[in-house]
Amino acid sequence: MREECLICRAPLEYLETDTVMECAICHKKERSKTRCVNGHYVCNECHTRGLDEIIALCMAETSKDPVFIIEKMMDMPFCHMHGPEHHVMTGAALLTAYKNAGGDIDLHSALIEMMNRGQSVPGGACGFWGACGAGISTGMFISIITKSTPLKNEPFALSHKMTARSLEKIGETGGPRCCKRDSFLSVLEAVDFVKEHFGIEMEKTETVCRYSEYNNQCIGKRCPFSLVNH
Repeated sequence: MREECLICRAPLEYLETDTVMECAICHKKERSKTRCVNGHYVCNECHTRGLDEIIALCMAETSKDPVFIIEKMMDMPFCHMHGPEHHVMTGAALLTAYKNAGGDIDLHSALIEMMNRGQSVPGGACGFWGACGAGISTGMFISIITKSTPLKNEPFALSHKMTARSLEKIGETGGPRCCKRDSFLSVLEAVDFVKEHFGIEMEKTETVCRYSEYNNQCIGKRCPFSLVNH
């Protein structure tokens, strides 16, 4: 089902400046640039309701393939075609695959931290900040596994390099937005980055998109994961 607005499925529109809007679900008022053409606004919290279900999925997962893991998340009822849930899911899939590939982390606490950090990146960051939340999520992933802080040396550098690599790949492909495409691009860059810098080999299999029919802005064969390119 093609979707834009979660209330009426009408197309979204993006305003030039922040406007006070009331969430159509919880009625919380906050400033945003995003609403549907019929005026409906859904806050990030309501848009990602049910996201915490991924913690149980990740704790039970044995795969070393983060694309396989994130696609499981994408198939869960809470996940929409686009949305800020991907800002958590990208890092969570990487943390899980990293742990299963031999990475030395407390997965449960790492997932909780990823949830807290990822949810602070709002929907629309890709267009308004010049930094896709999925790409930022890979930097969060590196920051978590290295225990980076603003005062650390190498962990600080590595987390920035990771984010930069993901965003460069997303920028090379261009817009308009696709949360699925940008999540895959970011995850695959992170798999290579972790192998290079940490010697941990997560699995990396060919990725073919199965979401294009649900994306009103699909870029077709320009997408590296398009079926026509495989």
